[in-house]
Amino acid sequence: MNELNSLYDLIGGETNLRALVNRFYDIMDVSPEAKGIRAFHAKSLNQSREKLFMFLSGWSGGPALYVEKYGHPRLRQRHVSFSIGEVERDQWLWCMNKALDESELLSTVKDHLKTRFAEVADFMRNKE
Repeated sequence: MNELNSLYDLIGGETNLRALVNRFYDIMDVSPEAKGIRAFHAKSLNQSREKLFMFLSGWSGGPALYVEKYGHPRLRQRHVSFSIGEVERDQWLWCMNKALDESELLSTVKDHLKTRFAEVADFMRNKE
C-alpha cells in the first residue's frame, strides 16, 4: 500500500467507492448465494447503499460522512438485531469479494480491502 495516499485515494475517491458499494448491493440483490443477508435489508437497498458508502468513505480515510450524520458507527451495536454467524459473514464477504474482483482497482488495493473486510465481517458475528 502507498503510505502517501489514503486508502480512499487509492480506491479512487467518491466515484470508485460509490461504484464498489453499488456493485456490492447489485450482487447481493440478485444472487441466491446472498439470500440470507439480502433478507436482512429493506426491499429498497437505497438507504443501505448510502449508509455503507458514507461509512466506507470515513473508514478508508476520506470524508467522515457517516460520523458527521449519524455519529460513531458502533458497528456491532447497530447490527445486534441481526443474527450474524459464519454463514451470514461468508455471504457478505462473497458479495464484497465478487464486487472487488469485478472492479478495476489495483490488485494490491483489492487484496488489502479483502483482508480488512474479512476482519470486520468476522468481528460482526454475534452467533455461533
